[in-house]
Amino acid sequence: LNCRHLGRLLPTLWTLLQQYRLNMAKKKSKSQQKPAPPPQAAVDTSPVIEAMEEEGEEMELLQVDLGDMVKMKQVLDEGVSSALLDHVPEDYHWDNIKLLLMFVSCVFAMTAQFAPIPFPESRPVLGVCGSLYFILSGILQFITTFVDKDMIMQTQPLSEEDKKSGKQNALLFKYGLRVRSTFPRFSEFYTVILEFRIPEKDPLRAKIAEKSVKAVWSVGKFFDKEGYFDEVGLADEVDKLFAKLEAEKYNGKEEEKSVKKKTE
Repeated sequence: LNCRHLGRLLPTLWTLLQQYRLNMAKKKSKSQQKPAPPPQAAVDTSPVIEAMEEEGEEMELLQVDLGDMVKMKQVLDEGVSSALLDHVPEDYHWDNIKLLLMFVSCVFAMTAQFAPIPFPESRPVLGVCGSLYFILSGILQFITTFVDKDMIMQTQPLSEEDKKSGKQNALLFKYGLRVRSTFPRFSEFYTVILEFRIPEKDPLRAKIAEKSVKAVWSVGKFFDKEGYFDEVGLADEVDKLFAKLEAEKYNGKEEEKSVKKKTE
């Protein structure tokens, strides 16, 4: 080896020596440390985690985009309906009729689409099925627009067994309820009206039709700035509104005026 090779090897040897000293010092320090205490029994937090996850999923389902007024009204209507079902049974008469119309129209549409008939011979079938589909769809739209209007649910009259629960309003045992709601576009006020379903031939229709209760709430009372929905708060307000109907504290002219001033 000449001097040039020795000059290249010396730095390498010095680096290896320094690394050896560091490794030895680390081993010595580890041997002088106290032994670690035995591990304690792990706490089972799975029930808590599962409960938090379930709560998180529920909160996600109840969060609404505050810019989507259609979704906000849908959530409010469902909250009102579920709160009223604790007091009165729901009437599914019109809902069943609409479901039947939708089912029959879908049957005609599927028949026109999947009928095992070649095209030139299937023209009569396509014409009949297509016509019936649009006719039934038109009937369904007519019911939704001119019969339901702003109605979100109908209820049945209370049974005789409910008299034991202390219901005061005798009209609740004779007539069902019609629940209406409005949430105008670009408005912050959500309105709920509870009125009796009176047959057209009933002689007391004109008098009973005026007996209804109405409440107007700001949606800010049930949604926070992040869009989370206070279902319990809405249920409490609906319970108060139903108690008002049950106590026969109907809306008068003065109250109607105050409601109009509130919404303006």
